[in-house]
Amino acid sequence: MNAILESKPEEKKSEEKKPSTAPVKSRRRFPTELSIFLVLIGIGLVFEVFGWIVRDQSFLMNSQRLVLMILQVSIIGLLAIGVTQVIITTGIDLSSGSVLALSAMIAASLAQTSDFSRAVFPSLTDLPVWIPVAMGLGVGLLAGAINGSIIAVTGIPPFIATLGMMVSARGLARYYTEGQPVSMLSDSYTAIGHGAMPVIIFLVVAVIFHIALRYTKYGKYTYAIGGNMQAARTSGINVKRHLIIVYSIAGLLAGLAGVVASARAATGQAGMGMSYELDAIAAAVIGGTSLAGGVGRITGTVIGALILGVMASGFTFVGVDAYIQDIIKGLIIVVAVVIDQYRNKRKLKR
Repeated sequence: MNAILESKPEEKKSEEKKPSTAPVKSRRRFPTELSIFLVLIGIGLVFEVFGWIVRDQSFLMNSQRLVLMILQVSIIGLLAIGVTQVIITTGIDLSSGSVLALSAMIAASLAQTSDFSRAVFPSLTDLPVWIPVAMGLGVGLLAGAINGSIIAVTGIPPFIATLGMMVSARGLARYYTEGQPVSMLSDSYTAIGHGAMPVIIFLVVAVIFHIALRYTKYGKYTYAIGGNMQAARTSGINVKRHLIIVYSIAGLLAGLAGVVASARAATGQAGMGMSYELDAIAAAVIGGTSLAGGVGRITGTVIGALILGVMASGFTFVGVDAYIQDIIKGLIIVVAVVIDQYRNKRKLKR
């Protein structure tokens, strides 16, 4: 009898310890890219409503405005694709706009026709189109490799290294022709910037690096370095070499953007790409790339670039002053960073 009585509390305790088999409700979360795309649609609809109220016109139904917006976004987008990869490694690239200008000047100077008496290099006119294109890409690649080498070898912060390149490249672009624009470019060169070609180039580059980041060893190493650089080094990744590669790619894409921009404008100018590096960083951050590193996708960056394009076009459409546009853009960047920091804190708490 006592044995029976003593066994009852033990049975009760064992019953209390049994895990519950009831299904646990978990909140469904939208993919980051889908959330950003919904924001893009919402912004477009807001400008559509304001367009009818303020100007009695449609914002989204004007094909000419949309084409111009997408063409402008394509150049920013090329820079943003490179900057996204740099930010994923916990770096930053402030030099992309200046490298764009330098690449545009050098490529344009080699794309001039012999009909122009004031060509930069009179003996190097009417060259095959691949020569100025290769030179523009090469200048960007070299600038990116210098950035990556300085950061990887010396260990100085990417902010400082790329800030130095930003100032130097802009100065070189001005010094190259003493501030004079480079004009009278060949038809074969300007064809790169005609019609939908800039958009096609942008989309092809976006697809290439989307695949590279998601499905190749290059992408795995890039995310691993951004997630934990020391752990990546311990696991056998050559961090220094990979950082040089990432920054070189960012420079190469800045050079490509310079070629496209100069071909589209049919001129090369030292002032090209002014503040484009900030727009590229903004597109990446708005698109979900974390400044803490290890997080980011090219699809999100493309949508982020489109958001900036829609906003710039929409503000101009409804008559918002250019200075006010810069203020609003700055606020959006700050809000995007705050949201990113909030996400990181929530991840750490889990």
